[in-house]
Amino acid sequence: MSSDEMKKRAAAAALEYVEDDTVIGVGTGSTVNYFIEALSRIKHRIEGAVSSSEVTTQRLKACKIPVLDLNAAGLLPLYVDGADEINRQLQMIKGGGGALTREKIVAAASERFVCIADQSKLVDVLGTFPLPVEVIPMARSYVGRELLKRGGQPVLRENFITDNGNLILDVYNLAILEPSKLEAELNNVAGVVTVGLFARRPADVLLLGMADGVRVLK
Repeated sequence: MSSDEMKKRAAAAALEYVEDDTVIGVGTGSTVNYFIEALSRIKHRIEGAVSSSEVTTQRLKACKIPVLDLNAAGLLPLYVDGADEINRQLQMIKGGGGALTREKIVAAASERFVCIADQSKLVDVLGTFPLPVEVIPMARSYVGRELLKRGGQPVLRENFITDNGNLILDVYNLAILEPSKLEAELNNVAGVVTVGLFARRPADVLLLGMADGVRVLK
């Protein structure tokens, strides 16, 4: 079975967590695109969605799902998003698509975070997937030096500007044994907007698309 089929399974399973007459947070990425497709079939049941990126906003609007501002929506009951890597504590690396800052904001403003992924995303130790770090442009080289000090190899993501007008450094060669600690530490480096570690606010539920169905981890 292809990874796309596994992603579709995980995405469809997330519909069970959608409550009627609520506003839900929607993430960004290939697995989330399948979720938006599935959500469009029950869009009459929800009030709308808060989007984590311009790309997701366009997709939601194309499906005629109302897109609301997070400031107006307040606390969200549910956030559905994918992961680039996730461990058994449901801590993640996210930001391969570059939407990490808005994803982290919407996740923080949600009561329940349901992560949807195919089985290849589950790992024992985070860090094989390069860690995205969103940085203010003037801080790029300073932040790069700070990342080098911590054993990482930062590489500027070429020809990419985030929805917030910033740059992304992808950090290679990190074996992240203490995700929460590293997240807090990197968030305190001047010029870092967000680090793509979702450890202090991990997922509450992981729906893992497998060849033989969907595995639920909590």
